[in-house]
Amino acid sequence: MITHEDRSVTKKNRPVAVVIGVALILMALLQLLPFYVTLTTALKDRTDLSSQWILPFNNLFFENFAIAIESGNILQSIGNSALITLVSTALTCLIGALAAYPLARRRTAFNKAVMFLIVGLIMIPPLSILVPLYTLLSDLGALNTYWGAILVMIASHLPLSVFLYAAFMRTIPLSLEEAATIDGAGILQVFFRVVFPLLKPVTATVAILTGVGIWNEYALSVFILREPEMQTIAPSIAAFFSAQSNNFGAAAAASLMAVLPVLVAYLFLQKWFMKGMVAGSDR
Repeated sequence: MITHEDRSVTKKNRPVAVVIGVALILMALLQLLPFYVTLTTALKDRTDLSSQWILPFNNLFFENFAIAIESGNILQSIGNSALITLVSTALTCLIGALAAYPLARRRTAFNKAVMFLIVGLIMIPPLSILVPLYTLLSDLGALNTYWGAILVMIASHLPLSVFLYAAFMRTIPLSLEEAATIDGAGILQVFFRVVFPLLKPVTATVAILTGVGIWNEYALSVFILREPEMQTIAPSIAAFFSAQSNNFGAAAAASLMAVLPVLVAYLFLQKWFMKGMVAGSDR
């Protein structure tokens, strides 16, 4: 039942809610503005010098997308990125969950030290290890190979994965695992049949953060995947933009095609992503 005091509090908070709502709408519009300008640019002919703020409703020019596909080899690059991203993300989720399980359940001094080192690894910028990493990959014959790129992506994203999984696992009651153990389940059975199915929210979070990070990765990919047919989407768009610097429409079309797979994946996983981001925050 709503009391007079509740109505009074609601009326007092209404202006604050309106201000917050307006601020959120402005922030959303600010975030969407680059996509709108990119869309209007991609749908205009090179000779169309009209304002980029107005969509060309009558003369949509889709030839820019054909130029990006034929001249920029964008579809091949999207395929390379999709393969590396899917395999790297799946292995990062699996290895991260397996590594986080003992760290979350056995809070020994050694495990705490290991967790501290893992958190420290998150802070290391990838480019600081470029020279030794490039030398190691060259010695292993892993340059310009899918498996070499996948190993690098897994190694660079695994620390954050372990940190998020460990934080989430601490919120799962131990009684579930104890009951499974009493019923005769081994440790792997407890993990894969009891714990792992409960990790959907954090797995969605890790998958999105890892997947988007690998999809957009440029700094390492441009050095370890130098062959044009092996390039991922970010270096490929950079090279295409340099070659088509006088054709902004084709460059904008290539950028739109690159962002589409990530956008679709986020729309499907956003519910689990939000749950995973806030899980464990009260511990």
